[in-house]
Formats: sequence, structure tokens, C-alpha cells
Amino acid sequence: MGKLGSPRSPRPETRDKEEKIGRRSLDSLTGNDLFIGRRIFGSEASKGQGSKHDQSCGSSNKFSYSWKQQHSWLRRNFKSILVMISVTGLIFFMDSIMVTIFHSDRSSVVQDISRLSNLTDHKNGAQDVSPVQMYSRLLNLASSSLEKNIFKPDTPNFREERSSKSPQWKPCADNNKKAVALERSREVNNGYIMVSANGGLNQQRVAICNAVAVASLLNATLVLPRFLYSNVWKDPSQFGDIYHEERFIEYLKDDVHIVKDLPQHLRAIDNKNLSLVTDTELIKEAKPDDYIEHVLPLLKKYGMVHLFGYGNRLGFDPLPFDVQRLRCKCNFHALKFSPKIQEAGSLLVKRIRRYEKSRSKLDEALLGESHMRYSDKEDKEPLKYLALHLRFEEDMVAYSLCDFGGGETERKELQAYREDHFPLLLKRLKESKSVSPEELRKTGRCPLTPEEATLVLAGLGFNQGTYIYLAGSQIYGGSSRMLPLTTLYPNLVTKETLLTPQELTPFKNFSSQLAALDFIACAASDVFAMTDSGSQLSSLVSGFRTYYGNGHAPTLRPNKKRLAAILSESETIKWKTFENRVRKMIEEGHKVRLRPYGRSIYRQPKCPECMCKV
Repeated sequence: MGKLGSPRSPRPETRDKEEKIGRRSLDSLTGNDLFIGRRIFGSEASKGQGSKHDQSCGSSNKFSYSWKQQHSWLRRNFKSILVMISVTGLIFFMDSIMVTIFHSDRSSVVQDISRLSNLTDHKNGAQDVSPVQMYSRLLNLASSSLEKNIFKPDTPNFREERSSKSPQWKPCADNNKKAVALERSREVNNGYIMVSANGGLNQQRVAICNAVAVASLLNATLVLPRFLYSNVWKDPSQFGDIYHEERFIEYLKDDVHIVKDLPQHLRAIDNKNLSLVTDTELIKEAKPDDYIEHVLPLLKKYGMVHLFGYGNRLGFDPLPFDVQRLRCKCNFHALKFSPKIQEAGSLLVKRIRRYEKSRSKLDEALLGESHMRYSDKEDKEPLKYLALHLRFEEDMVAYSLCDFGGGETERKELQAYREDHFPLLLKRLKESKSVSPEELRKTGRCPLTPEEATLVLAGLGFNQGTYIYLAGSQIYGGSSRMLPLTTLYPNLVTKETLLTPQELTPFKNFSSQLAALDFIACAASDVFAMTDSGSQLSSLVSGFRTYYGNGHAPTLRPNKKRLAAILSESETIKWKTFENRVRKMIEEGHKVRLRPYGRSIYRQPKCPECMCKV
């Protein structure tokens, strides 16, 4: 008990020595070892609290020995620790790079919106709206695929129409083998037919050729058709502003007698609307018997008849062979755009192609002599381009009743537009069972968005260097809706970007004349892609290309119902599978077939009435 050296009675000197040794041990560590030294010292100190024997004179020697062991371990494993620290640092470095790239892409997207906002804006003006994307995953896959294929040819193998018989047909609607018979039938003239056509450029074109056919059918003289002013199109243009009047009259003189104005003695009858026939009195796509029964009696009684609001009021079958051929002759030969439009159209095509090596029958039919005026003498290959007719204007979007991923803001905006412009549609909806937007999309009744059109082009293999001429009016949603297309396909041009403001001035505020420029650029393109097979412009352009293209002017027609089924798997489908299914869909619609019974002769002219086998 109390003996000298007993562990229970440590001397004060011993404690002082221990503290000094401990301090010397800490002082001997480097800056990096300080942290490790503290852990070791702290550990030993905690153990010392449980035994007074650890505070004896030998405790300092044990501590020094323990520290040497730890220091030796540190030196042996120094490389391993260094590798672990390096790997951890590399992981953080790679993570920072990915974050930087992500923010860079977002910055790039913002720049694209700014750069392309002038290309196409909402009719109410440019708006600061976030981009609307319904298929973000597929767009990312498309972007990756296009980047990998950047050095592949600029277009896939869609240069030719998918029909081995295409070159075996040639245009021949202008053959006048039976002109003598028609001349004799005109000796008994039943009077004059006036036509006031409604709609835009393409609806009016159909009305003109239908009127020529009806005048021939009823042995009547045709007064040069007039165009009704529309609150939708807001274009006061008349026949001579869009088409070459004199040529039209001269070209058809052996088939139908055409005059510019109604004779003076018949104008009073017209003013009293005594022989007015509206489109409500003629069924859509009426047959010849309907005209003989309802129109001919008025024609004979008053010496004239006025077909008011005339449009698609003549069916395609059954119709006499010569009358059917006359329709084709009118559409593909007699109707030529006015010199002013041809000249601007020729300049437009030249600037897209950059060089003009040769003229095709298609170019000659569209542009006439003005094409030679702007042809380059340099022997360089012209630039090939794709024309895309994107039907996504606000009126079409609103009328479709579909949902396009814009949320509550979009729904309210489109409903307000329907209330202002389509009151009859809303009335009809109240009286009938409504169809859900999902069902409309599933059945292929929704117009394709710019995003969906982009995915189709990417699925077909058109790379990012493809030059695209965009036809159409103002796109609903403006540049935010156009972002997928303009980002993946930056070489996008329109008539507004190709022609100067001075060159466009004569056509300003004349929507039908501007549409004529789109018609020319689309019909002259190497590949034409439509997004709505029901569009009159797309139908007429595709027919024009079939008639004059000699099998070298293909048209791409997406099947909206099949495409909706493909896109319904957008969150899971592999890109390769998507490509295969899209190509199969387009290839089936890409084939040019003989015109089926009852189908439009303007859209599908490959038939004996319009074209001849070689």
C-alpha cells in the first residue's frame, strides 16, 4: 500500500516526464501526419483512462513504439492510399465535366431559340414560351444517331419513286385527238357559266379545273373564274394576279370557249341572283347527272348560271373520258403562274440549289422561260434539297381537337380560338358524342407536330447536313415548337430567308401569291415530304411531281395512324427498331400506283385519262 514505486502512488516527476515525452512526440510529426498523430494519441489516451498502470514510467515507451508501427504501416500503404485519392478525384472531375456539358447543351438550345426565332413565330407575335416536347427520349436518340452518321450521304435512297413502272408513263393530257368532236358539240351553246371560287390558292385551282370540265359537259361558255374574298386568307387577288390569263384562254380554246366577262345583257340576271347556285345546292363531288338535273335547266332558262362558293363540287368517277382528260389538261398544262410569280419562283429555286446544271420537264412546267433567265453557266452540280410542307397552323391545330402536350395553357388558347373562329364546330360537339384527344391521335386524325416530322426525317436517315425548304404558314407555337426541327436540321430555309424584303414586297399581304411560291419550291424539290395527306397543296404538288417527274420526283407520305402506334412506344422503343418501322411505313406510301376508282385525278394522275404508257 503506499510503497515507493507502487502504481497507485505515481510520483509527480514521472507525470511531468510523460507529458514532456508526449509533447515531443507530437512536435516531431509533419503537417500531414498531425491529423494521424492526433488520432493515435487520442486513442492511446482513451485507453489510459481505464488503467492507472498505463500512466507509469513505461507508458511513454509503449506510445513511441505504437506510433512507429503506425508510421511504418503508413509508409507501406502510401501508394494504395494515393491511388484511392486519385480515383476519387477522377470521379469528381468527370462528374463536373458532365455537368458542364449539360449546361453547355442547354445554353446552345437557348442560342438556337434566339437565332431562329425570326424564322417562324406565332401569329400573335413571338412569345417567351418554354419548348414543348412530347418525345424527349426519342429526340435524344435521334440526335445521337445523326451525330454518328454525320459523314454519311446527305439523303437516304428516296430519289426514285418506288414503282418499276413509273418511267413507262408519260404526260399526254394535252393530246387533242378528239378536238373536232368537241368543236362540233360547242356549236349548240347553252349559255354562260360564271364561277366564284372560295378557299385559298389550291382550293381555287381545283375549282377552276372543275369549272372547265362542267362547261364542257354542259356545252357552255365559261366566264373567267373569280375568287371570293375570304376572312381567313384575306387576299383580294383575282385570276390574273396569280395565273397567266391570255395563255389559259388560248390553250383551252379548242376545248372550251372562255371569255373574260359576262355579256352586258346578262348582267342584270346575275345581279338579281335569278340563276344563282350555291355550294349547298350541289352535293360534294357531284356526278354529271346532278349538273344535268339541277344546273342545266337554269342555264337554258336564263342563258347563264352563277356557281357561287364553288369548290370541290365535281366527282372523279363516273365521268366521260374526254371530260376527265380536260381536267388534267387544265391543271397540268393550261394553268401557268403569272410571269411575276414565275420570276420570283425561279429566283427562289436558284438560290436553294445554288447552281443550275440542266432543266427538267418539271422545271419547265413550273417556271417557263423565266427559268433560263436565272440559270448559271457554271458546270457545277446543283444542291439537292428536301421540301417539307408542315401543316401546323393555329386554325388546323384548333380544329383538330387534339392535344399537343402544351398543358392547360394550350387547351385554353385553342378553345378560345374555336369560340372565335369555329362556332359551328362547337355547336356540333355539344350535339354529338365527343371523342377524346387520345382516340383522335390513335386513329391518325391529329396533324403532325414539327417534333414528329423531325423524328420521321431522322428515322429515314436524312442527316444534319440536309437542306430543307419549309413551306407553309405561321407555325402554331412559333420557334419553341420548331426547336426540335431547327436544332437537328440547321440548314432550314423559307421563302422569307431566301428572298430579300424588296423581292417579297410585291407579294406582301397576298397569301395566295405567297402560297404559289411555296408550290413552286415544293414541286421542284428533289424530295417532297408532306405531313398531312389531306392538304390540298400537298395533294396538288405530289400529283404535279408524278405527272412531270418521270419517276424521279418522289413524295414521302407518313401514315399518321401507323406513326401514332409507333410513337406510343416512345419511352421503350429502341432507335434501330424505330428506324425500321418508320422506313417500312414510308416505303409503303412511297409507291406510286394507278389511280383507283373515285380518287382525285389531280393527286394521282397516273391513269389513261391523264398519262399514256410509253
